[in-house]
Parts: sequence; structure tokens; C-alpha cells
Amino acid sequence: MGGSESPTDQVDEAELGENAPEPPEHLVLAAAFPEPTRDQWAAAVDAVVRKSGRIGEDAPLGAGVEKLAWDTADGLHVQPLYTADDGAGDGADDGAEAPRFAREGERWDVRQHHAGESGSAARAAILADLENGVTSIWLAVGAGGVPVAELPAVLDEVYLDLAPVVLDGGSSALEAGEAFLALAADREVPADTLLGTLGLDPIGLRARAGTGPDVSSVVPLAARVAAEYPLVKAVVVDATPVQEAGGSEAQELGFALASGVAYLRALTDGGLTAEQAARVLEFRFAATAEQFPTIAKLRAARRLWARVLEASETTGVQTQHAVVSPTLFTRRDPWVNMLRGTVAGFAAGIGGADAVTVPPFDIALGAAEPFSRRIARNTQSLLIEESHLARVLDPAGGSWYVEHLTADLAQAGWAFFQEIEAAGGAVAALDSGFVASAVEAVRTTREKGIATRRTPLTGVSEFPNLDEKPVVRTPLPAPVERGGLPLYRPAEAYEEYRDRSDAAGERPTAFLATLGPLAAYTARAGFARNLLQAGGIADVEAGPTESAEDVVAAYGGQPVVVLCSTDRLYAERAADTAAALRKAGATRILLAGRGDVDGVDGYLYAGCDALAVIDDVWKAFA
Repeated sequence: MGGSESPTDQVDEAELGENAPEPPEHLVLAAAFPEPTRDQWAAAVDAVVRKSGRIGEDAPLGAGVEKLAWDTADGLHVQPLYTADDGAGDGADDGAEAPRFAREGERWDVRQHHAGESGSAARAAILADLENGVTSIWLAVGAGGVPVAELPAVLDEVYLDLAPVVLDGGSSALEAGEAFLALAADREVPADTLLGTLGLDPIGLRARAGTGPDVSSVVPLAARVAAEYPLVKAVVVDATPVQEAGGSEAQELGFALASGVAYLRALTDGGLTAEQAARVLEFRFAATAEQFPTIAKLRAARRLWARVLEASETTGVQTQHAVVSPTLFTRRDPWVNMLRGTVAGFAAGIGGADAVTVPPFDIALGAAEPFSRRIARNTQSLLIEESHLARVLDPAGGSWYVEHLTADLAQAGWAFFQEIEAAGGAVAALDSGFVASAVEAVRTTREKGIATRRTPLTGVSEFPNLDEKPVVRTPLPAPVERGGLPLYRPAEAYEEYRDRSDAAGERPTAFLATLGPLAAYTARAGFARNLLQAGGIADVEAGPTESAEDVVAAYGGQPVVVLCSTDRLYAERAADTAAALRKAGATRILLAGRGDVDGVDGYLYAGCDALAVIDDVWKAFA
């Protein structure tokens, strides 16, 4: 460029300043647009929904809006839009302001779970995690984990004052907790710098196993932690067994409150102050791919616990560990689990969890491999480091939608907590079957949604791939028998049929009797194929046909036939085609769509019980 002037050298800054326009007093970006009314918005929504055929021309104003509304597992009716006119919900005025995140504006703790590994393998995996983005370790000890005696070897080279260690000891929790504190003492880790959680949780153990030690068993060790270890938590209030059994968000909240209150009572009866007792508790909640309910649940949990502490005449914050529920994960098309884990991890972070665990995507198949562990920790690194989600304090706060859902969940969760208290408290409610009965009612509703595919499972009940290459992992040790709340993994119902199909040698195959040209049958043939393949059933189709004779000519003797076409062609040809196929050897004839056609044994349509259809088809192949 030599000595030439730059363009900015030619600008007279003084003259520019004199001629610059005055900035507006208030810059309102929407000022140039007319302010719409709620009715105008509803009319616009109705127009779009009407085009889809979901409402009629004479439907009342707001009918389309209602089509976009949905109900939570707790029966809370959620509208697609909330504004200041709707307020924050009935549960907002609960006696306590929504508390801030315990972690304030800091990043959340990336916590990786380790279970089912030998001592040396566990140590190698732990060090690999800590060297690559994981900030704390959640370690199974005892049944399903490393032996308590191997704890020093497994945690070799782990700096206990830098990387928190959270113990998952189950029935060995007290022994594991004592061993951990002894290890810290042997390494001369100062008590005021030791980090971690001992994981004492007899109530959570009872929820899973059906039995467990008395709640008061935690008092001696918890009292020691309260007196000597300011950065260590002693007791975990684990509500995830409720979610894993198919329970709702409000049930999880209510159970967490009841369990937390039971521990508060036991600890204060044992000599701790309410403040000391609250300080040694850590709460554990499930995070699911239901993004907004997860966010609202974590926000509601802090609000409700603040109310409990207020009633206990003390203060404190609820430390939250959110675990992406392994019940979300599928054995079929497990790569989709990466997306499920990302959404749930996102919701956990946005909801304010202090620690988040995202399981490896292949956890439903067996022991996780290094690649899947890397993906799990990198998922959180992406959310924290690249998306900067942890830099914003309560990013969902102020959203009328989230605030309303938070308030409604808080109210429903408090109501379930009161029901548990009326049943005698958390332990009594578990022992009497009250909690199990309440959870079963919700699980039944969830099972119906899975069976009808109203709740879709991508890669399993929707868009299955019968030709996918199986992902094989080393089996984990047999899980400890659950004598308490059951473990409900929704995908399992479909995966059992897929396993049966793979083991059959020759995959069962149905015949798609397509009527008319390609354009006439493609949509319903695709629907039928999708449903059948979800149950491990392959198909062949007739292709374009002009008569029943054409269909029979393409028929290969399969016992199960599905008629696929338009309603018009069904009226013209379905009955004759069904009769001809029956004569040719078909034993079970179905029709893709609704209707009343002679010779048809059943119907496949959106919202039908897909699992019942699949079971019926399998019986026809027997």
C-alpha cells in the first residue's frame, strides 16, 4: 500500500459527529408493525391447521390452537402459546421465590458414570474421561461395580481435591463411604478440600430393590461429613427410580420432596441442625428428551425445596444432579441415542442442574466402548464450550411458557408430596405399594402411547431399518434384582419382536396388495411397511395393478396380506381382491386405513394399537 491514504483517513470525524442523527430515545424493533390481538393470532393458526384437514371450515375460533395443545403425563394441559395475559400459573404463588441456580453462572459439572468394569478397566476409563473433559466421576461400588476393597487402586492418580468422586454403593453404600473417607485420609487430602458425594440413599435403594436399611442408618456418617468435610455431600435424594418405572414429572418431584424431608427429619433427630442436614443432601433427577418438562421440573424442584427449607426455618440451595435417563435409549438403531442424549443433556443444563450425566449411546447394548464414552463427554463439551449454555443464568426464566409449566408442575409435585406424607412418608408409601400404584397408572398411559405410536421411537417404532448392521457390545454383569419399582424401557416391547425376527433364520414376510397406480397406494403402503418392520416383519409388494387378477398374479403365498390404496379404490376393488387372495391361500388379510370391507380381518391406521397388530401378524406366521 506504500504511503497511500486509507479510506478512513479521509473522514472528518468532527463533521461526521455534527451531522449524525440523534439516537432514538427508545428503540423498539416491533414499533413499525401493528400489534396483533390474541384473536388475530388464533385465526391465523386456525387457517394453517384447517389446511391440514384437522379442523373443519365451520370450526370455532381457537379450534386450531387447541389442536396444537398437549397434555403432560400428569394431565397438565399445555397450550402452544403463553403471554403476560396468562400469568405465571396457579402454582407460582407457593410461598417461595424461584431460587437461583446453585452454580450461579458457572459451567455445570460433567459427570460420567462407571459401572460393570473390572478394577483396571475402570481406572483406565476414569483417567481417560478426566483427561478429556469430564470433571467428576460417578462410580458404582459393590454389586454391579468395583469391589469396595479395590477403591484405592481404581482411584489411583485421581486427585480427590480436584475431581469430585460420587459413589453409587447401593447396599454397600455405608462401607463404600467409610472406605472413601479413609482413602482421602491415607492420601493426606485436607478435609476442607475433599470433594465428592458418599451416595448414602436407603430410600432410593428401597425404591429399586424393595428393601433397604432404615433411614436413620445414614446419620453417623452424615454427621461426620457435616462436621468435618464442608465440600462433601453425604446423602443422595434419588428420584430417578420413579422416572425409570414410567412415572411422571410431578411424581418424581413429589417423591424427591418426601425423601428429602425424611432425611431432614432423620438427620435433625440425630443431632444435626436443619442447615447442616440440608447442606449434606444432593438431589438426583432424570433428564429426558421431553425438553420443556425436564427444564420445568428442575426449576420447580428448586422452588419446592426452598419452600421446604423455609418451613424448616432454614435456608440453602438444592444441589442437583441430572441424569439422562437410560430408559430413553434403544438397542436398535442406537446411533439415534446420541440425539436423545443431546436433547436431554441440553434440557438438564438449561434447567439448572449442577451436574449432568449423559450415558454412552450404546449403554442399552452392554459395556460402553471408548468411542461411545468419548461421544458422551463431547456432547456436554459441545453444549458448554461451543454453545455457551452455562454462561447464561436461568436462560428459560422469563419465558411465559416455561414459567407457566414450572408453576403447574410445582403445584402438581407438591400435591403428590402431600399424598405421600398422608400415606406415612416416603418409606411407608413405598412399602405399602402406594408409590408403585400411582406410578403404574402413569406407566399404563405411557405404554398405550408407545403401542399406538402416538409416542414415536425413531429407529424402533418409526422408520425401522431391518437391514441395519447389529451393534454388538460385551454384556454387562447381570443387574441386581429389582424387587421394588420396575424398570420400564419403552423400546423393549418392539425390540423383542425384532430379536425374534433376527433369530428366525428366514425373516417373516407379508404381502402388500397394492391396488391401482403408484400414486394411489404409495402413502398407505409406506405406512403399512413402517408398522410391520417395527415388529421385524419384512414385506414384498405387488406394484401397480389394475385388477384383482393382477394382484393374485404377484402374490407369493404369504399368509399375511395388507391391502394398500385409496378409499375410492377400496370401495371398487378391495372386497373382490380380498376374496381372491383368500382363495389363493392368504390366512390373515388386513387393510391400510379405516373402513368396513368384506373379507378384511383388521385395519392399520394412525393411532391403531401397533403392538397388537404386530402380535396378531406373528401369530399368523406360527
